[in-house]
Amino acid sequence: MQTELSQKLGVEHAVFGFTPFPAVAAAISRAGGFGVLGAVRYTDPDELKRDLDWVEAHVDGRPYGLDVVMPAKKVEGVTEADVEAMIPEGHRQFVRDTLAEHGVPGLAEGEASGWRITGWMEQVARTQLDVAFDYPIRLLANALGSPPADVVARAHDRDVLVAALAGSARHARKHKDAGIDIVVAQGYEAGGHTGEIASMVLTPEVVDAVAPLPVLAAGGIGSGQQVAAALTLGAQGVWLGSIWLTTTEADLHSPALTRKLLAAGSGDTVRSRALTGKPARQLRTEWTDAWDDPAGPGTLPMPLQGLLVAEAVSRIQKYEVEPLLGTPVGQIVGRMNSERSVQAVFDDLTRGFEQAVDRINRIARGSGQS
Repeated sequence: MQTELSQKLGVEHAVFGFTPFPAVAAAISRAGGFGVLGAVRYTDPDELKRDLDWVEAHVDGRPYGLDVVMPAKKVEGVTEADVEAMIPEGHRQFVRDTLAEHGVPGLAEGEASGWRITGWMEQVARTQLDVAFDYPIRLLANALGSPPADVVARAHDRDVLVAALAGSARHARKHKDAGIDIVVAQGYEAGGHTGEIASMVLTPEVVDAVAPLPVLAAGGIGSGQQVAAALTLGAQGVWLGSIWLTTTEADLHSPALTRKLLAAGSGDTVRSRALTGKPARQLRTEWTDAWDDPAGPGTLPMPLQGLLVAEAVSRIQKYEVEPLLGTPVGQIVGRMNSERSVQAVFDDLTRGFEQAVDRINRIARGSGQS
């Protein structure tokens, strides 16, 4: 699964794996792909440094990257307390009532919430970059589009490629104009924040819109056959995230959540604003249903929603309250029906890719599929 981009980065397979787990990121790189560690949960720069130290020690010299969540425009002087003060009391009461309805225990006295989406904030994201640029990362990806121009310049000064996710050709063109090196065309099927266009339509549109920039296809890809389809559509690689959640290297800390993922079908996800305030595909649960119910207060815009539900999500996860327990995941969850190592996933991807290429070659030669 080699392309011009994978050769440029020195990886065997044009498979870029996004993950919040250092062990998974390192395993992806060791397996011949390109591991990308998600940084959004790192509010403490020392924790990010610790985990990047670990990744650096376990990739066996293979390349890897970092993914941040950073607004394109600089927003300075806004603190977390400032944002917290904007949350209406009615929404806080809705959270309390929903948790009480399901009997969710509180956190212990003095126990801090372990889940807070604050990596979007200017000062947090920039501290992450201050740490990351001390390491030999080869790629900086931004989940909220093009990062600020000074960040792009800073990455390029260090010979680090910059990637940005796009849900439409219009967004992709803006990334190209901003000096981005790689566009990730993220289709509707993907986990996390997505647009409204399916991958089969989106990928070739983005390829045409930003040529000759390389494009990675994301969303609805979890088999070698789907990798082959993405490359056939013009992508120079694939960006996979959901498929790693049920690998043995993943550290979900929740047997109940792992069981839910393994049992879920491709129709068991929903694109909801419940988690962050922006449409994000995730497991459908009674938590997402409550927020999407027209009778409720409705979600708040990003980042208010993420801060509002932070403690609630921590409590749901800690006590494994199954009706409410969920996670961002794409429609490919229907293929995630067994726990496998990262290497086993790669073995399946390469085997399926070879089968797909052989099938297309037979068709092209006019010899059918037998």
